[in-house]
Amino acid sequence: MSDKPSDRPSVSDEEWASFVEAAKEQGLGTEAQARALRKAKPPKPPKRPKAPKRQEPAGWRTGPAWQEMNGRAARKRKAKAVLGVALVAALALVAVRPQLVTALLPDDVTSALPSSWTDHPEDTTPLAAETAAPTAPPEPVDPHRPTLKEPFRGSPAVRWADGAAGIELPPAKATGWMSKTQVEAALKKSREFLVAANLDPKVLQGGRPDAALKLIDPTQKGVRTQLEGWLAKPTDANDPKTVFSRFSPVEVKPAGTVVKVRGRMSVAAGKGKKAGTVEVSADYTFVYPLLKAGPGADEVARTIVRREMTFVFYDPARYQVSSGKVVIGDWMSDYGNSSCERDGDGFLHPEFESDLRTGPVPGTTGPATDPYDRSKPIDRHRTAGCGTVTRS
Repeated sequence: MSDKPSDRPSVSDEEWASFVEAAKEQGLGTEAQARALRKAKPPKPPKRPKAPKRQEPAGWRTGPAWQEMNGRAARKRKAKAVLGVALVAALALVAVRPQLVTALLPDDVTSALPSSWTDHPEDTTPLAAETAAPTAPPEPVDPHRPTLKEPFRGSPAVRWADGAAGIELPPAKATGWMSKTQVEAALKKSREFLVAANLDPKVLQGGRPDAALKLIDPTQKGVRTQLEGWLAKPTDANDPKTVFSRFSPVEVKPAGTVVKVRGRMSVAAGKGKKAGTVEVSADYTFVYPLLKAGPGADEVARTIVRREMTFVFYDPARYQVSSGKVVIGDWMSDYGNSSCERDGDGFLHPEFESDLRTGPVPGTTGPATDPYDRSKPIDRHRTAGCGTVTRS
């Protein structure tokens, strides 16, 4: 019968037999006594004495403090490694996008650098429609010059809408004598006039604004006749560019087919002496990129025109008016980058950087203004004069 697991010897049978024989020979006891000894638990080994506590001079760091110090050193090494990786990444980024550095340099330095170093993309995300006057001028965008490929580069207009899409209409609602449907028609007719007067390619290249003239109500005595007379014989006092955007085809040509536009319309019922009318007020800025008319021209100049116009719609039950026409109440215009020395011929005259003289331009007595600033209305009480623009 086998022993229980707790009775199993800790030595082999051969070793145990040798031990028994040796005990008999030396008279140390019988086999039974030897078996009893075999089952007894061996004594526990004596405990090792504790090592004396190591004495260290006062001020020495113990283990945890050293680990903390070592941790700091490791963190420093890690930080240096991270900074090294960041520096390499930054150098690689500048190698790919040198414009991140060159954009901070003055033009006289960047002009000597390759164009691939100075070209960089702008934010061209379209802006939401303008529903009220902004509180400040647009922020500076890009100090670099426009190009034939990117004629609005460096201008806030790069984010404005293209052409007629920029003449967005407010929601129509019944106003004064007009129903909602009639107000909607009045808004569309006002936009039609603005497009014909400021965006028609033929008009921009010096043609007659016939489509815009035909929209003027013939019952409005003198206005259409007056404007036609201004177009035939323009003067400083009777200048058709106060209503129509036109450029001399002998002098310049459009740089592309896009004109940038931003502004807003509002509708209000006339009061007092204007009772029985509904007025549509329009305030829009148009940005025109242009080239010289000669062959091979590639320098782009921009002319900025802001127009405030009021279109009046009379109640046909009280006034004699023509359906589907507009009556022009009043208008004001402002021009950015148009030569003052050449006023009076009915055209806008953009000035190119390559032609500008050093020093102030003769006749510029007015203040410097930002032509993109739409935060305040055109000053209707200012005296006639010619100033400078802070950007174009």
